[in-house]
Amino acid sequence: MSDADRLRDAAADVFGWDELRPEQLEAMTGILAGRDVLAVMPTGSGKSAIYQVPAVLLPKLVIVISPLIALQHDQIAALEESDAPAAVAVNSRQSAKALDRAWAAIDDGDARYVFLGPEQLMKDDVLKRLAATEPSLVVVDEAHCVSAWGHEFRPTYLRVGDAIERLGRPPVAALTATASAVVRREITDFLGLREPIVIAGGFDRPNISLDVQHHTDEGHKREAVVDTVAELARPGLLYCATRKDTEDYAAALVKRGLKAVSYHAGLNTKERNDVHDRFRDDEVDVVVATSAFGMGIDKPNVRFVVHASIPDAVDSYYQQIGRAGRDDEPADAILFYRAEDLTLGNFYATRNPDEELLRRVYETLDERKAKRMKRLRDELDERGRRLTAAVNLLEQAGAVESTRTGFVSAGVPADVAVRRAVDMAEIGERVDKTRVEMMRSYAETPDCRRQFLLAYFGDQLPEPCGNCDRCREHTATDRGEPAIAAGTAVEHKEWGAGTVLGGDPERITVLFDLYGYRTLDVDAVRENEVLSIPGC
Repeated sequence: MSDADRLRDAAADVFGWDELRPEQLEAMTGILAGRDVLAVMPTGSGKSAIYQVPAVLLPKLVIVISPLIALQHDQIAALEESDAPAAVAVNSRQSAKALDRAWAAIDDGDARYVFLGPEQLMKDDVLKRLAATEPSLVVVDEAHCVSAWGHEFRPTYLRVGDAIERLGRPPVAALTATASAVVRREITDFLGLREPIVIAGGFDRPNISLDVQHHTDEGHKREAVVDTVAELARPGLLYCATRKDTEDYAAALVKRGLKAVSYHAGLNTKERNDVHDRFRDDEVDVVVATSAFGMGIDKPNVRFVVHASIPDAVDSYYQQIGRAGRDDEPADAILFYRAEDLTLGNFYATRNPDEELLRRVYETLDERKAKRMKRLRDELDERGRRLTAAVNLLEQAGAVESTRTGFVSAGVPADVAVRRAVDMAEIGERVDKTRVEMMRSYAETPDCRRQFLLAYFGDQLPEPCGNCDRCREHTATDRGEPAIAAGTAVEHKEWGAGTVLGGDPERITVLFDLYGYRTLDVDAVRENEVLSIPGC
């Protein structure tokens, strides 16, 4: 029996799924063959099945790295509703007894799936116990978190690649709902994926109507947000920039007779879980939230996603509006745009690396004798994300190297190491600004908004969509194929290496590794000969 047939049988017998999509089956057969896989597929398209089904046929433990404890519990609950093998979690919120039971199931081979956050993999004792099981597969869920270009970047995710090596380097499956070309590349690099099978596509959600409402006065914009949300089909999500905005908008919507609740990172765990549960159970009309809400939420009947303020990147915007209309019924994505909002300091905040900490970290390391993160924490008396971020920055700058036994210095003077790290932070800050400018371009484009969004992710729509405000206003035109094909690697005289994202015969948008997003006039590029295609 072929691997594909075995997978189909397992999907039907264990999970009750009579059919697997071609992209799911391609990823699953790759996993059974011991290949690394990078799957970029919209939420609701069956990403979790990519590891759940092969796990039934694999001989040993499948480790699932998932960023949110609530998401881990949801995934375990879904497995428990099927005939799948046992699943356990290892996280900081479990009682000692629950943790002991989970480890006993892992050590005895009774558990097939173990869910844990990246922070757990920073612990030597956890890694040693997991490595002893000789796991069959490591799954990195929400893999965009590994990328500094992504919209939910977490410093601990950059250490996951090291942890995978210490686990014996089993095959890896990296899963995410949205990832532009550069994010895919960073996922591959930071996780150390080896010639991965890359499955990407299906970004188009034609049932979601795309609209942008332009305003100049903040007060009028706020009134329009409340008026619009009050009239939309429910349930829905309203995203805001600040905690105070979530509370103010929620209060205003309650006055209009809606069941609205606010959600932000300042709520305690019980309060956050309560909002999640009530939203899932259709007890809430509108969740008014910061970007803290939504990861792992798979609610099919969300009828709208409204943004009261413009997000800081197209990546996060598309991830958030993708939470609407997962039942394939009509849904609305509306952005309230005020150009002045993009001048606010929070969009252009400097990264300000801690140079003193960078120096201390570097001077603590040796060229020959590696040190693990735990030892660095103890010697420097530093905890949490600050230390992880400093090590990551030094590594990205080439001043520190990660080995299977820990970190070693590159042997350059401390001043040079710190300068390189600061330079890397400045590059990141520069790129952040261009990401914001891409959101401005989306809000102000006269062309089809869906074509713009899909091109950003390297997915081309051949003609205007007909389901955005620009198409309905007849301002969108079919400008034809880009002068240089999307995905083409290019070299700019000043900005260096880049990748073409899309465009038309007159303009192209390029993502440069060190300078971010730039939209270039094709005639000017040709006249000044500033852009070349390596190998041509």
